[in-house]
Amino acid sequence: MDYRNRFFLFILLLSICNVVNAGIDKNITIKGKIVDAETKQPLEYATVSFYSYAQKKVVDGIITNTNGEFSIKVAQDIYDIKIEYISYKTITIKNKEINQNLNLGTLQLELNFESLNAVEIVAERTTVEIKLDKKIYNIGKDLTTAGGTVSDALNNVPSVSVDIDGAISLRGNESVRILINGKPSALAGFGDSNVLSQLPAEAIERVEVITSPSARYDAEGTAGILNIILRQKETLGFNGSLNATVGNPDNFGINVNINYRTEKFNLFSNLGFRYFNAPRNSFDDTEYFDRLVNGATITPEFERIIEDEQVERLNRNYNGNLGLEYFLSDKTSVTGSLFYRYGEDADLSKNNSERFNNNSVVERTLRQERQEEDGGNYQLALNYITRFDKNGHELTADIQFENGSEDQFTFFDEDYIITNQTNPDPFQREQVFVNQKEKEYLFQTDYVLPIGKNSRFEAGYRGNFNNEVSDYLLEQEDIVTNTFFVNDTISNVFDYSQNINAFYTQYGTKFGQFSFLVGLRLENTQLKGNIDSRLTDAELEEAFGFPIDTDFNNNFLGLFPTLNVIYNLSGTEDDSEESITLGYNRRVNRPRGFFLNPFPSRSSRTNVFQGNPNLNPAFASAFDIGYLKRWDKLTLTTSVYYQYETDSFERIQENTGQQTTDGIDIIRTIPVNLSTNKRTGGEFGILYNPEKWLRLNTSFNIFKFETEGEFNGVSYAANNTSWFARFSGKVTLPHKIDWQTNAFYRGARQNAQSKDKGIFSLDLAFSKEFFNDNATITLNVRDLFNSRKRRSTTTTDFFSSFNESQRRQRQVNLSLIYRFNQQKQRQRRQNNDDDDLDFDS
Repeated sequence: MDYRNRFFLFILLLSICNVVNAGIDKNITIKGKIVDAETKQPLEYATVSFYSYAQKKVVDGIITNTNGEFSIKVAQDIYDIKIEYISYKTITIKNKEINQNLNLGTLQLELNFESLNAVEIVAERTTVEIKLDKKIYNIGKDLTTAGGTVSDALNNVPSVSVDIDGAISLRGNESVRILINGKPSALAGFGDSNVLSQLPAEAIERVEVITSPSARYDAEGTAGILNIILRQKETLGFNGSLNATVGNPDNFGINVNINYRTEKFNLFSNLGFRYFNAPRNSFDDTEYFDRLVNGATITPEFERIIEDEQVERLNRNYNGNLGLEYFLSDKTSVTGSLFYRYGEDADLSKNNSERFNNNSVVERTLRQERQEEDGGNYQLALNYITRFDKNGHELTADIQFENGSEDQFTFFDEDYIITNQTNPDPFQREQVFVNQKEKEYLFQTDYVLPIGKNSRFEAGYRGNFNNEVSDYLLEQEDIVTNTFFVNDTISNVFDYSQNINAFYTQYGTKFGQFSFLVGLRLENTQLKGNIDSRLTDAELEEAFGFPIDTDFNNNFLGLFPTLNVIYNLSGTEDDSEESITLGYNRRVNRPRGFFLNPFPSRSSRTNVFQGNPNLNPAFASAFDIGYLKRWDKLTLTTSVYYQYETDSFERIQENTGQQTTDGIDIIRTIPVNLSTNKRTGGEFGILYNPEKWLRLNTSFNIFKFETEGEFNGVSYAANNTSWFARFSGKVTLPHKIDWQTNAFYRGARQNAQSKDKGIFSLDLAFSKEFFNDNATITLNVRDLFNSRKRRSTTTTDFFSSFNESQRRQRQVNLSLIYRFNQQKQRQRRQNNDDDDLDFDS
């Protein structure tokens, strides 16, 4: 029986005792205080029980308050008085005659280290919980991600995969919403490349994989939601940890957590710095075909182009978080926090390009791109919560403000190494200056009302108001004067706002072996943008090949119903041994500003990415059926799912009809709304712990998607089946040495134009505990065989291209974590963990 069940059983016994003894005269007051023998901090929720010699049973009891104090009235009798607290040695005062008021004074409890060690084994084990609208993976001690980031840790969570570019997908779908502690976070920075790269992996306590979100959550993300819950420091007194990492390629990081809690407030802080070199490389081999234009055959200037790019990336990131939780009363608290992030990046890219005709090199160039970027953001958050009772009746309110900016400078230079041209014109050098600013406001309130023992009503509001301004300035070289001038046909300012107002209500109930949670969310989305450019709308349409609205203001009103059901096959009210879940929800995928800005990137002269301001949100309906079976040492989870999405986003490649100054066709990648996207899939996972020294974890996902639709008269229908699997094994060796192996394989996949080959990677790690388990040193190797590379082939009517790219090479890290005054913290969390009233299976 776990600690929470023991706690509630104790309360039940006390209630029974109170009923039985209702008629007994209780006029003697017993007082006292319970504290930690070492720190002298009071112990809240310690239990004091009274065993009556006359009645031969426990007849009374009480729990200490936040000050560790208790006061109880008892009848005159002879008692054994027992004082207990989880993971502490029990004190028993035997054969105590009570015939007058008594103050027991301050009683000091000592830690029970055997109990601590027993619970520590559980804390290291990854477990899964099934709720009505989510799966909760309590992250164990993952050695392979020590010294890594939250993004690295997510790649070991079932149903989740992180590709070589850092894009996070859920069941193979990248339209996934990332939340931190249930809310949007400043960790994202500008664009996906910075998502979750600022927090160490050790900061995660659990990950909620929400494939069938209830109405309480944002409707954003057709794949679902990943809610990352960070570790909370709630131990009374002063405690913290230090985490330091060194690695190769260059990787140095240090992170400090310091927390101090008293009876009235909880002060918490986190400071971190990381410097790393993340070299990447890519190889492209493109063959160009003749194409027919207006009845005439156009022969390309070059039959084949091979590009070999090597990139050095130096990054320096700083982050800090400071917060204060103040307890206005036993039921009400206010929490304020400040998060700040600052980063400096310096990248140098060298792209060797070889151009072929008749299988011979006719031209070779070297293109260099130097990029410098610095900027940061801060986030202010204020949270208010009132718990009206212990049954879950509560009101919460949140206000959050984010402000950020980034400045980016990029210099492009290209020179001929070999050419068959006579006195060729030199390439123009280019300078790009980009300033990005972002502001976001969040207002949220939630009200929860329990109805009886097994039902609950919820309602709430959330407002998200986001504005991004991107100021893009291109300077190009005048070949004659060697000076730079502003290209005002490409320079532009893109001002984009996304404003969302949402109201929701939901009702959950249990009866018999069934649990239901039904809800409805109403969201109004405003997508508003203004493109400040010298070009007229007609000139933009001619340049980009499709009509462009330079001042758009689109509103979308949507209803998003949700239904989640659990049938408990085991018929118990505790954590289910066997259950079936059913979920339905409607979701939306809104385009980001990067996807809407029509002005193309300049990182390549021949392959550009261009946004599409005509993009509309995509809507999806999803169905999910799951099954859970839990044995003593093994847990099995399975599910099948189906999703139907309309106006789904798809990136397509097409010839712009334009050429570079040296005659190379310019190919663009552009996101468009295709007609439909159908996804069908299944997954299963196994957690197996046959012995204390052996823990095994494996999962498998297979999915099929069908895309139908066309753009500019070209059909992009596709039908593809893909899969990915992972395995993790952890062995505890003698002398407190742990060995962990993680393996991942993603099967081949394809979309409308491209085919990707499978990817395999293997991680290894070893760790050793020191200093009475207060320190841990870990050595890990991520991607042992340096095999995490994307290999894809793209085929269209006018070219065929093979690409091999590797965003991060094999990484070796050595990490040290030192903890102080945290040994009791894990136990405190278990004792105080409030039921989240999600109607556990």
